[in-house]
Amino acid sequence: MANTAIRFLVFDSESVADGGLISRVRYPGQGLSPAEAIDKYRKELIEASGTDFIPYTYQVPVSLVVAKVAGDYSLSEIVALDEPEFRSHVITSHFWRGWKAYRHPTLVSFNGRTFDLPLMELAAFRYGLSVPAWFNVEAKSWEQHRSRYNTAAHLDLHDLLTNFGATRFNGGLNLAANLLGKPGKMDVQGYMVQDMYNEGRLAEINDYCRCDVLDTYFVFLRVAVLLGRLPLALEQELVATAKHWITERAEQSPAYAKYLAGWGDWENPWTPAPDGTATAAEQS
Repeated sequence: MANTAIRFLVFDSESVADGGLISRVRYPGQGLSPAEAIDKYRKELIEASGTDFIPYTYQVPVSLVVAKVAGDYSLSEIVALDEPEFRSHVITSHFWRGWKAYRHPTLVSFNGRTFDLPLMELAAFRYGLSVPAWFNVEAKSWEQHRSRYNTAAHLDLHDLLTNFGATRFNGGLNLAANLLGKPGKMDVQGYMVQDMYNEGRLAEINDYCRCDVLDTYFVFLRVAVLLGRLPLALEQELVATAKHWITERAEQSPAYAKYLAGWGDWENPWTPAPDGTATAAEQS
């Protein structure tokens, strides 16, 4: 029988700063409004490090998109949690309740170990949610879901590709997706999310997050090939099926339409050239 039960949750999140928290913690007694506190902190970060990205500990999720993937690696569904309200506490509850409801599937992310999962763990702390199955701290260290090397609980593709931090992956998800011919970053990037949120562009933030999840899914498929869990031919069939899935929904989704507009097929060096001559890989 086909393994069609949901086995993986491929996810990505976007977040914004909690200006009230920043005002209270970093600038107590200064009477700064939330917007003023965020602006001041961003300016300080730029002066210190050249980037104005505020640490996740001062942020709350405003977008979390999940691709539900079956045990046969087929794409089942993509959902933006708490759409269209996108309330932080509801997003957080849906994420952890969904993980439990699907009986603890493998979470799949790209660099989620250093940002997305800590963000969601802290959000659960903030909103008073209980997640004992995830925080199984009494289990043996290698069986704990939060263990860095427990890839059955959380497969961080960035961690895997860098040998768990031994090297740097310059280019990030954008590079990994482009290696496979996929769009990668288009007209929105992570550093723009705070300003987009301030302008009320929540739907666009979630569209951006959807595209990141698609990129992550295709990188996940290639990692499955790398690990010997999928043959290359089957991976290419899954990519084609996913493209058809996206195409069927493109008319109703600006995100999917934009993704298809930037779509590129992976250049397979193992197939003969159109004129029948051997490829460079075959000649070497």
